[in-house]
Amino acid sequence: MAFSKHPFVRQIRRKPLTLVGPIALLFVIYLFFFSGTSKSSKPKYSYKSKNQSWLSRAKKDSVVLKNLPNKHISHYDLNKLTATANGLANKEEVLLLSPMSKFLPEYWDNINKLSYDHSLISLGFIIPRTNDGDEVLIKLEAAVKKTQADKKTRFKKVTILRQDSDSLSSQAEKDRHALAVQKERRAMMAVARNSLVFSTISPSTAWCLWLDADIVETPPTLIQDLMRHDKPIVSANVFQRFHNPDTNKPDIRPYDFNNWVESEEGLKIAASLKEDEIIVEGYAEMATYRPLMAYYYDAKSDIHTEMALDGIGGGAVLVKADVHRDGAMFPSFPFYHLIETEGFAKMAKRLGYTVFGLPNYLVYHYNE
Repeated sequence: MAFSKHPFVRQIRRKPLTLVGPIALLFVIYLFFFSGTSKSSKPKYSYKSKNQSWLSRAKKDSVVLKNLPNKHISHYDLNKLTATANGLANKEEVLLLSPMSKFLPEYWDNINKLSYDHSLISLGFIIPRTNDGDEVLIKLEAAVKKTQADKKTRFKKVTILRQDSDSLSSQAEKDRHALAVQKERRAMMAVARNSLVFSTISPSTAWCLWLDADIVETPPTLIQDLMRHDKPIVSANVFQRFHNPDTNKPDIRPYDFNNWVESEEGLKIAASLKEDEIIVEGYAEMATYRPLMAYYYDAKSDIHTEMALDGIGGGAVLVKADVHRDGAMFPSFPFYHLIETEGFAKMAKRLGYTVFGLPNYLVYHYNE
């Protein structure tokens, strides 16, 4: 039988699509299963799906990537993060941290007057979960809304936390400074401080400024002034304004006695204590005879005079953020018989950092 008379050939002549259809189907199948397997000059690793065939577009991973928000992965090189003496010129970000048990308008007015670029400052607050704390929250939120609505005073970010830990029932000065409650009170404060810093620090934070919420007066250049010393930890000297009844005139007096240099007597006391006991500075009942920075103030000397310290308070302290990142925190337990801010200074020194104070650089505590 001649080939041209074969029934299959005659079928093709009468209906050419009989052959074209199967060929087209085979071609489509090839595209579906094999076109994405060819080699490409694209990088080996990519966020785009490597299989670009029609079938692959319906794969689950492609759908997930498509639905994720833009810039869902951020990259930070902390080796390039600087904390220098000229932080403002280098646009270094500052995290200002304040545990807050009462809201003082004078405190808020003071931080609004800070001359460091507010777009480089983030604020972090932690408030006790008490009835008083509820009132503080209302006042703080109102102040934040007003400040953030003004381009001249707006800060980069504001975070407000509520404590998930205990706090003293009374925040009156005479109650919270009683010797009998110091271990309990300062352990609570340590927990609050740790929660605050580790909840708010970001990869772009270069410095942490611990500023107590009852510090109501500082130089507007506070941040730049402390930065210029380029120290891992540097503390201002906290004083208090008052009316002196002896002279009948306005006067100032030392307030924070937690900035100190260790003494032989202090070491002897520590050696005599039980493991769970602490030394609390500034009380006659526990005379350590440590040199206290509060008493080294000299109105006629340079405000940038430095003094090496072993213990610090939390009134106004600038800390390079890497000190916290390296693990220095506020112990809520006896750490070498120290706790909270003084324990923090000890822990930082154990990590190899230096601690300094500025005896002639004054900031002022609210006078109750």
